[in-house]
Amino acid sequence: MTSVTSPEVGQRDDAGVLATLRATPLPVRALLAGVLINKLGTFFQAYLVLFLTTRGFGSAQAGWALGAYGAGTVAGLVVGGALADRLGPRRTTLVSMAGTAVLLPTVLYVRQYTVIMLVVILVGVTTQLYRPAASAMLATLTAKHRQVMIFAVYRLVQNVGATTAPLFGALLVAVSYDVLFWVEAASTALFAVVAVFLLPHNQQSPDAEQPSGSYRAVLRDRRYTLFLVAMFLNVFVYVQYIAVLPLAMHQAGLATGWYAAMLALNGFMVVAFELLATKVTQRRPPGLVAVVGFALLGLGQSIYGFEWGVVAFVVGTAVWSLAELIGGPTMFAYPAMVAPEPLLGRYQGAAQAMFGLGSVVGPICGVALWLVFGPPVWWLFGLISLIALIAAYTAMRNQSAATDGGS
Repeated sequence: MTSVTSPEVGQRDDAGVLATLRATPLPVRALLAGVLINKLGTFFQAYLVLFLTTRGFGSAQAGWALGAYGAGTVAGLVVGGALADRLGPRRTTLVSMAGTAVLLPTVLYVRQYTVIMLVVILVGVTTQLYRPAASAMLATLTAKHRQVMIFAVYRLVQNVGATTAPLFGALLVAVSYDVLFWVEAASTALFAVVAVFLLPHNQQSPDAEQPSGSYRAVLRDRRYTLFLVAMFLNVFVYVQYIAVLPLAMHQAGLATGWYAAMLALNGFMVVAFELLATKVTQRRPPGLVAVVGFALLGLGQSIYGFEWGVVAFVVGTAVWSLAELIGGPTMFAYPAMVAPEPLLGRYQGAAQAMFGLGSVVGPICGVALWLVFGPPVWWLFGLISLIALIAAYTAMRNQSAATDGGS
C-alpha cells in the first residue's frame, strides 16, 4: 500500500535551509549574492564621522552629517517602495546602486559643508532605494511556505556583511579614505552589474493590477498600520544596545572590552542560531512568533535594570538576542504575507521605513531618557516592548503560518 503525503506535510518537510536554497530560482540567489557583495563594501556610515573630523570639521558638524544620512536612508526606503511597485526589482536596484556608485566618491572632492551635507543625504537615499524591491522580489519568487526561511537567509547575508565590513574598512582606512570610498563605490557598481544581467525585467504577472494611489492605500489598512507602529516601537527599544547599553556598562564600572563582548555575543547568537530557529518559527502563526520575540526583547532589556554586575548584562544580552533570532525573520517576512500584489513594494517600504525611523529616533530619545532616569530606564524600555507586543498581536492575529496555504 502506497502512503500519500499531504501537501501541507510535504511543505513543512521541504522548507529547511538547504531545501529552500535549492528551490529558489537564479534571480533570488543572484540577489542574495549581490546584497552580500554590497554589504561587504559598505563603509560610509561607519566611517563618516571619522572622515569628516579628519577633514577639519567639528564633532557637532560630523554628528549632524550622520543624522542627515540617517534621514536620507528613511526617505530612500519610502521612495524605494514606490519605485519597486512601478519599476520592478531590476531597474530599482540599478537606479539605487548606480546612483550610489556615482555619488559616493563625490564626498572626497567637495569642501563646502552644505554641499557635503547634500551629498550625504543623497547617498543615504540611494543606498536604500533597492531594499523594498529586494524584499518584494524575494516574496514574489519564493513559495509561501518558504518565505520566512528565505528572509532569514536574507538577514544572515546582511548580518555577515555588516559584521565584516567595518573590519575590512579599518584596513582600507589605514591606506586612505580615498581607497575606502572608491572600494565601496566599486562594490555598489558590481551589484548594479548583477542587477542588469541576473535580476528579472518584470516581477509582476502580465495580468497583475497596475500600482495605483500612494502610501495612503497602505495606511488605509488599519491592521497593517498597527503593525507598523509595533515595528517602530520594537526597533526603538532594540537599538538601545548601541545607545544606552555602553553608557550603562561604563557607569557600572565595566571596561569597554565588556561592551565589545556583548556585541560579539549578540552577533554570534544571531548568525549561529537564527536559521535553526526559523525551521521551527516558520511553522507557527506570525502573531505568536511576534509575541514571543517582543516579550523576550522587553525581558532582556529589563534585566539590564537590575544591579547584578556583569551577570545582568550577559543574561540580558542573551535574552534579547533570542528575541532577534526568533522574531526577526517573521517580522521581515510578514509584509509579504498581507500585502496586495500591486502594493507589495509600498508595504515593504513602509515597514522598512519604520525600522529606519526607529533606528534614527531610538538612540536620540534613549540617551535623553537615560540622562533623566538612569538605570531604571531599562524597565521603561520593557514597558514599551509590552505595548509593542499588544499592538503586534492585535495586528497579526488570525494570520496563518507561512507554511499554510501552499505556494
